[in-house]
Amino acid sequence: MRYALTPLAALLLASCATTPQPTPQDRFWTALQSHCGKAYDGALVSTDARDADFRGRPMIAHWSECSDARTAIAFHVQDADKSGWDRSRTWVVTRTADGLRLKHDHRHADGVEDAVTQYGGDTLSAGTERVQDFPVDAFSIALFEREGLNASLTNVWRVEVDPTGTPGARFAYLLTRRNDPTRLFRVEFDLTEPVAPPPPAWGWE
Repeated sequence: MRYALTPLAALLLASCATTPQPTPQDRFWTALQSHCGKAYDGALVSTDARDADFRGRPMIAHWSECSDARTAIAFHVQDADKSGWDRSRTWVVTRTADGLRLKHDHRHADGVEDAVTQYGGDTLSAGTERVQDFPVDAFSIALFEREGLNASLTNVWRVEVDPTGTPGARFAYLLTRRNDPTRLFRVEFDLTEPVAPPPPAWGWE
């Protein structure tokens, strides 16, 4: 026996069939933005000798600016002599028509952009709700070649994030290189205990 759908049932079925489901990048973006306005302590956790200058130095990640299309995370590193803080770096993640983009905004204390800035890359795959990879883009390759930074021509950056309220939540930023399996820079931040937001990153006042 066949039963005819009521108008309401037909409408609900049609709605379920056409409502787009969140993609892994949608869920990643939601997790990233769940920390807007907050700041967290972190540290270098990798052991690459090339990053010795960062070892043992307190770090803070501050979600300093959020909009529907952009999330800016200022990366503050205490000076080695503890006399002050290096506030020159901001990670900027934006939504694009094809996925997500990571750029590095580097500035001097007077707010002027560094010669090496706005480099990064776009996602090439869906990634996961927690992890997104950003291979170096053409603009960055040209910049690195111009500045003689040939070791960076195969950079891949990774961002990992848990949504606020997740037990043991962590945020991590990584640098690896496709042509150098020994290269690993990784900093992690404890997202379970916010700290007082620091002053703005240089040039973001």
